[in-house]
Amino acid sequence: MISLQGFSRVLVAVVATLVFSSYGWASCGCAAGCDQNGNCTTCGCAADTCDANGEGCGCEANGKDCGCEANGNGCGCASSGDCDCCGWCNLGDAWKLQRCDNCLGITYGGWVSLGYHSDQTPLSDVFNDLLAFNDRAGVLNLHQAWVYMEREADGQCEWDMGFRVDFMYGTDAQKTQAFGQPTGWDTDWDHGGYGFALPQAYLTFDKDDLTITVGKFFTMNGYEVVPATGNFFYSHALTMFNSEPFTHTGLMVSYDYTDDVTFHAGWTAGWDTGFRSFEGGSNFHGGVTVPLLDDLTMTYVLCAGDMGLRGEGYNHSLVFDWVINNCWEYVLQSDLVALEADALNGGANNDQFGINQYLFYTINDCLKAGVRAEWWQTDNLDRYEVTFGVNVRPHANLVVRPEVRYDWGSGASEVLLPNTPNGEATTFGIDAVLTF
Repeated sequence: MISLQGFSRVLVAVVATLVFSSYGWASCGCAAGCDQNGNCTTCGCAADTCDANGEGCGCEANGKDCGCEANGNGCGCASSGDCDCCGWCNLGDAWKLQRCDNCLGITYGGWVSLGYHSDQTPLSDVFNDLLAFNDRAGVLNLHQAWVYMEREADGQCEWDMGFRVDFMYGTDAQKTQAFGQPTGWDTDWDHGGYGFALPQAYLTFDKDDLTITVGKFFTMNGYEVVPATGNFFYSHALTMFNSEPFTHTGLMVSYDYTDDVTFHAGWTAGWDTGFRSFEGGSNFHGGVTVPLLDDLTMTYVLCAGDMGLRGEGYNHSLVFDWVINNCWEYVLQSDLVALEADALNGGANNDQFGINQYLFYTINDCLKAGVRAEWWQTDNLDRYEVTFGVNVRPHANLVVRPEVRYDWGSGASEVLLPNTPNGEATTFGIDAVLTF
């Protein structure tokens, strides 16, 4: 069960970031709801964007732009008309828990993710064994009940300060806690198969093209992420869960060299820790995002040094994102993990390699299809998976993600799944993500 001490940490983190964020923000590029002098105007919707009934915030008076451009196109495709666009799909603006902006520039919101899957996702082999996000087959799971609060720093003219705090409850929480350390932070916030987690709590300092992040934050590794709102598929790739960190505690410096090229360099206390270093965890974490062609972007991210619980060594993630046209997108990802075996990690699962491929087809804002194909190797044991899925968005706040996934292995890889016949599994999964 989550302790009183644990809740107090959350409260302190939120209060502290709110207090810090109230000092020293820039007056240039004033936040929504403020005039150029930083004074409140209507704090929420400016008068010229609302009609007499207070409507019109986010929509023009003609009702267009609610998911469509003024010309009636734009529902997931450009106005070229090469896809079936707005005919039946007009989502409108998403409802938000935060009804009005404020002059501090603070925003808040969240989402709820509910899902069902018919089988365990490898390498999970036993119900609720914490070896995959989808490790509770055959039951309806509350994966994520997530809330966040943030202020984005905007130092267009002078140094500006921002912050972000994320808090979550659900079956995904125990896999997102600071498990890279045995005790402390949110590691004991468990509630049966469910739990609580505080995956992010950081401050940002921004000036022109330079951003400094200090605290606990999500990793830059990989293509898939922990928040359900950031992924196309309901299930996760083997590479993402087994060969990448989820969070770091430390400092990150990001520099926008151009509009398209960004460099990152920082220090973190190993993998998946919460404001402490475990067994000497101390590593470099950085990378670069650079365009290779007009529609092709490469992101290279690495960790080098002592990762703490995972051992000492090197890992990297390469992601190539190619926007082929208005409807098609292809993503290629390759991960490498090369860590020295030691007593902490038992000498297993330290040499890993993965190649993931994603292909997406956008029909309109309401419907998108995709496929993921993966080869993942750990200590010379090969695993494969192919996942087919669609995203159906009946409302601007709701996306439903059904999928069919097939996992298999070669050679002796079935030893990773002793309770799965021949190491093969076909899994149907579906979840719904509601944002607010």
